[in-house]
Amino acid sequence: MEPGALLPDEWSAIDATGRLVLPGGVDPHCHVGFTSGSFTTLDDYRQATQAAVCGGTTTIADFAIPRPGEVPIEVATAQQAKASQGLCDSALHACVVNWDASIPGQLRGLAAMGILTVKMFTTYRGETMASDESIFKVMNELNEIGGMLFVHCEANHIIEEQQERNAARGRIAASYHRETRPPIAETASVATVIAMAEALGAPVYLVHQSSPDCLQLAAAARMRGIIVFSEAVTHHLVLDDTRYDGDNPERYVCCPPLRPRPMVDAITAGLWNGNITTIGSDHCCYNTRQKASAMDDVRNMPNGLPGVELRMPVIFSEFVNKAGFSIERFVELCCTAPAKANGIWPQKGELLPGSDADLVIWDPAATRRVRATDLHMATDYSPFEGMEVTGWPETVPVRGEAVVDHGQLTDIRPRGQAVRAHPIDARTN
Repeated sequence: MEPGALLPDEWSAIDATGRLVLPGGVDPHCHVGFTSGSFTTLDDYRQATQAAVCGGTTTIADFAIPRPGEVPIEVATAQQAKASQGLCDSALHACVVNWDASIPGQLRGLAAMGILTVKMFTTYRGETMASDESIFKVMNELNEIGGMLFVHCEANHIIEEQQERNAARGRIAASYHRETRPPIAETASVATVIAMAEALGAPVYLVHQSSPDCLQLAAAARMRGIIVFSEAVTHHLVLDDTRYDGDNPERYVCCPPLRPRPMVDAITAGLWNGNITTIGSDHCCYNTRQKASAMDDVRNMPNGLPGVELRMPVIFSEFVNKAGFSIERFVELCCTAPAKANGIWPQKGELLPGSDADLVIWDPAATRRVRATDLHMATDYSPFEGMEVTGWPETVPVRGEAVVDHGQLTDIRPRGQAVRAHPIDARTN
């Protein structure tokens, strides 16, 4: 279009003077309506995506995690159907707990549905914990069909032993959570999973890495030619374990736990040196009542923090605004790399011809103080309560239509689509 030409009637103009025009954020790690033990997170797709777009995220990646006795592909089919309830689009990770003869066929069925990423857990015995043998076999099958395994790495035997010791000493309440899941449990599991990936020549995605030792293991593996994505999540990059010493320690119970400040500082170095490859939120929308109901025993507590809305604003404020992080690296970690890891790039996470028109018009100077009452998540608290944040999304178009305008949610019509993954080109890591 020539400069000064009038826009067609169906088009609208957005004045982005003094603003940043960025790709819509891609959050690779969200749990929507997730049940663990006796607790279920409180948001549905409309609520989770409403919070997402208000924070500049225009695509979420959810998990279809089967309960004991459920069939992975059936759970994924039901969860994928919920995408249409959203205010933005969603990708989906399937989940396998136990290997059996049906799994290869299910993985191929999932691939036909556009689901090529599968999550497995090395902890949570009796619920989602998978054996090393099951993880190895699923990783191998996914590699054959262009998929990739996502793994929650915490060695369960180390955790259970530590929890038993703590319980015997009366140190099992929320304030002792950090003691019950020590960093060595994460490191040991990461080493095992990387060894599997190396043996198979398969890519692997390590979720919520919270230890510098784990980041170094992954970085060393990449130097050997192994494809390893290292995800960090907002709360591990910003908060530390002193939160367990204050009021309401239960509100910060997550797995892995918040780490000591020296470890936090060490992992944030990965933002600059490339050891962190994606940033997610690990969004789990519990409220204060749920968190407090079992705070005397962390073995029975709901694990996870609400965070999808604040992922991009907090990272921008803490690292771009305060620490001089480049805008390009911010976009890579919060938008582009997560899209690549999910097999949905360049449809998502990029500003290119043919990409979806998911945009964020970002005001780098806007300052807000975080108050849960001002947010759009289906909970009554935020782990970042009281934090002053500089940099906030102002206008957020989803596939070309603004759903947030001048910082306000203006269009709540459901428009979500399930984004189909294509075979993951791990070379883009």
